[in-house]
Amino acid sequence: MTEDWTAVARAINERMNELGLRQRELAERSHVSQAIVRELQHRTVERRRSKRTLEALSLALEWHPGHLSAVLAGRKPLRPGETGDDPTDQILARLAAIEGRLDDITKRLDAMSVDVAALTDPTLRRRSR
Repeated sequence: MTEDWTAVARAINERMNELGLRQRELAERSHVSQAIVRELQHRTVERRRSKRTLEALSLALEWHPGHLSAVLAGRKPLRPGETGDDPTDQILARLAAIEGRLDDITKRLDAMSVDVAALTDPTLRRRSR
């Protein structure tokens, strides 16, 4: 699954402006360190964040708990109070999960084909003798 951290940064920054929040205030509201808030806002550190971190920030920004996770995955976020029980929401969530698994499988197959090619290449086998 493709993750759009730029969209997450943009969503956080826009919402902070709408609510008139500063980094420190968002960190306090969400119980997420100010350093992590800064990293997400400015994309200074590229690393996977826990679902709980994104949920805490979403709630602190007065959004649905899954808002930032949806933005990250390129899905339409739910509004506060929505459950996602709508069949369309369920289908889209399942498709996103399938897409993520397919990406993972593709990466694994690509790595395996490189290994197989290395094992079957006669020039590589001669060198190892």
